[in-house]
Amino acid sequence: MILNKAGLIENSPDRLGRRARRLVVEALDYTLASVDPHRLVSQHVKRRGDRLLANGETIRLDDYDGVFVVGAGKASGAMTEALEEILGNRLKGGLVVVPVEQRLPELRRVKAVGAAHPIPDENSVRAAKELAMLVEKLNNRDLLISVISGGGSALLALPVEPLTIADKGRIVQLVMNAGATIVELNTVRKHLSAIKGGWLARRSAAGKILGLLVSDVVGDRLDSIASGPTSPDPTTFPDAIEVLKRYNLWESIPKVAADILREGSRGTIPETPKASDPCFRKVSQHVIGNNRVACISAQRYLRSKGVRTKILSSSTTGEARYLGSFIGSLAREIVRFDEPFRKPCAFVVGGETTVRVTGSGLGGRNQECAMACAREIQGLGGVAMASIGTDGIDGPTDAAGAVVDGMTLSRSEAFKLKFDELLAENDSYRFFLPLKDHVMTGRTNTNVNDVAIAVML
Repeated sequence: MILNKAGLIENSPDRLGRRARRLVVEALDYTLASVDPHRLVSQHVKRRGDRLLANGETIRLDDYDGVFVVGAGKASGAMTEALEEILGNRLKGGLVVVPVEQRLPELRRVKAVGAAHPIPDENSVRAAKELAMLVEKLNNRDLLISVISGGGSALLALPVEPLTIADKGRIVQLVMNAGATIVELNTVRKHLSAIKGGWLARRSAAGKILGLLVSDVVGDRLDSIASGPTSPDPTTFPDAIEVLKRYNLWESIPKVAADILREGSRGTIPETPKASDPCFRKVSQHVIGNNRVACISAQRYLRSKGVRTKILSSSTTGEARYLGSFIGSLAREIVRFDEPFRKPCAFVVGGETTVRVTGSGLGGRNQECAMACAREIQGLGGVAMASIGTDGIDGPTDAAGAVVDGMTLSRSEAFKLKFDELLAENDSYRFFLPLKDHVMTGRTNTNVNDVAIAVML
């Protein structure tokens, strides 16, 4: 799935560096295959006659007249392809929404449409309205299967009136640029939405809702994966206001949004559905893929190659450049002192960091993480590190991430790249471009956060 694998391996000028790069790149390739959404659904959902076995839960299909699939997210199309194969003619219809840039899934029974990501557009609104109408027309003799994954928040957008989609898009961009976590961002989104934060479950008249989720949220909080359309929402209107004030954005958002949040805090606008709401009695949800699955796969591959490998974390957060510096300093400690791990070894770090945008450059959190790591491992032989977004997209770029080794900074000098200036401008993409060290995968049609791997030989 890594399109420029050979070039990334050969970019190191020394033999040991190339071997380290090969291990890193091939481990990432193996990891991406392990979290393919079609594969995940096929592993966790089986059909045995009239029984549907979903991650340990058994559902009798004969108890329902119709089975419908709805969902949104980067993985939802491939998930639905797998469900069509499993359910066959039991599946009566549905609707899934994928990013407009992705290939539309080849579906026979479920409608697939494209919408914008990460900033929602009018297609997101049209899709949300159509999906809401579909679930409202179901009855208690219908089974609704919800396929939810990262990206669904933007793809399924139904702003609380009179908020416009342009206003909501502006708010999303402000919160993202401020470096907020996905949980904080989705706390705001849910309280400006008529379909997320549990509202889809409330709207549905189906007798049973089975949720299948591919998580892009650290900790797998169900209410934050695609802003939890079928999950109880533990957050409140005051929480959303507090997030905006924490990042000094309260005075910057459109007045109509501020008015909605104020009215919600006063109780004049209904709060999002909570765990006590009867609509959730018919809902069961299963996370079938997440960052932990990805990290374990990377570890499995590297161990199969005889490299001692530890997973340091699958729930890392914080600023990308600080994570990169930590990874690099740990690699340096291992090379010099064989502590805390003895060479040859590797470690894997998963999660989702943020970038506080202070410059006007082009880049993403994985490229910034790798760039910061390059400074710490400068001059070390037999060391390579890569960090990628498993969706194949790092920030507003065409790269999934980047690879670095002990020679990256010395190679950059030949191109007269000013490391400190580029890092200060959040311009990591332009740092790696002449080095040809971007990891290029194209859109992977999945998303389980980010994976960083460091190898020390």
